[in-house]
Amino acid sequence: MKIGLTGGIASGKSTVGALLTERGAVVVDADQLAREVVLPGEPALAEVARRFGASVLHEDGTLDRKALGAIVFGDRVRLTELEGILHPAIRQRMRERLDQLEAEDPGRLHIADVPLLYETGQAAAYGRVLVVYVPREVQVQRLAARSPELTAEQAAARVDLQMDIEEKRRRADWVVDNSGTREETRRQLDALWREMMEL
Repeated sequence: MKIGLTGGIASGKSTVGALLTERGAVVVDADQLAREVVLPGEPALAEVARRFGASVLHEDGTLDRKALGAIVFGDRVRLTELEGILHPAIRQRMRERLDQLEAEDPGRLHIADVPLLYETGQAAAYGRVLVVYVPREVQVQRLAARSPELTAEQAAARVDLQMDIEEKRRRADWVVDNSGTREETRRQLDALWREMMEL
């Protein structure tokens, strides 16, 4: 069974992913795959350089994220163009990785940690979706705390770029409320784990 794991920014997906791994699940992180698909020799990196110019590459051929960011952030058209290159490559890599892991060990739960699962229309690719939930105000507080360079207004603006957390909660098959202690989150996962293993 392939399960999608998502939530809002600063909701604690990494914490929940680690707790699921402790229980024996295999968690594949889309953010890690996003870094893989732009390594030297990858077709997505070649396409990024073709579309955005050689200035987005360091001398050693690796991606200059800062230079690319300067081009796309604040320019919705260019950002959409970049996403059109990266998102399909990340999805394909996720499918391949999950299929490989499932073939190697079909008895385990295989979980795709995808931050923008709903926003990018990927939820249907998974048998069930688990949403890590905290209220919006907690997201803003946690994001501001972990990124001190952001004002409260900037943190709120970043949270608001994603689908509303309440909508994600409504769409989910399972919800873990991560606004309390780690132990409270762990207890919720203990109950969910039994349900997941019965699928």
